[in-house]
Amino acid sequence: MTRLRSLLFMLWLYGSMAFFAIVMSPLLLWRPAALQVVRWWSGAVLFGARIIVGIKVEFRGLEHRPDGPALIAGKHLSMLDTIAPFVVLSQTCYVLKKELIYLPFLGWFAWRTRMVAVKREDAAKALKGMVVACRDRLKEGRQILIFPEGTRSNIGDDATYKPGVAALYRDLDVPCHLLATNSGQFWPGHGIDRKPGTVVFEFLPPLPAGLKRGELMTQMKAQLEAASARLVEENR
Repeated sequence: MTRLRSLLFMLWLYGSMAFFAIVMSPLLLWRPAALQVVRWWSGAVLFGARIIVGIKVEFRGLEHRPDGPALIAGKHLSMLDTIAPFVVLSQTCYVLKKELIYLPFLGWFAWRTRMVAVKREDAAKALKGMVVACRDRLKEGRQILIFPEGTRSNIGDDATYKPGVAALYRDLDVPCHLLATNSGQFWPGHGIDRKPGTVVFEFLPPLPAGLKRGELMTQMKAQLEAASARLVEENR
């Protein structure tokens, strides 16, 4: 039954993506409207997850959620981490792999909503371009969400946090907001099976601007890993 429900949800997930992208494609002409379409689709995905596979999504720590321009570092365990934040953040802007821009449907809206696409193999050049692009997005009032791990990890892994977030933090000179989650507990990063349960996204108190690089990375990893592990334990 779990596999059947998971397959039905996959149809909902990608079918709704195609539906919104095609039916709402005229709204690509106006960036704010395109961003609103993504938010509507995100809500539809969360609705389908709850009804079809029994995954409820809860947001905590909203008093720490940034309203204006901000840098957010998030724990990355699942595809859901790239969907759910649109529901509670008004001007979400992801740092993502450049290859995603070329995908049908998803790529159209990622391009039009000015997500920051990074070509990872360019290393130093990519890092410099990312900082410049994110500075522009901050001027637009966007909330820049980056996953310091660079890719999805599994629950319990000793995750490696990459230096891109430290470069943004230093050059943008802003606080770093933190977003913990247990998403991979019920929506794993790999495979199609989804399990019923409560996925929590929790905003933590932000780290202040001006920390040394080592201090930032140490505090960020410690707080995100501890909070995410707590959420996993709480929902066993």
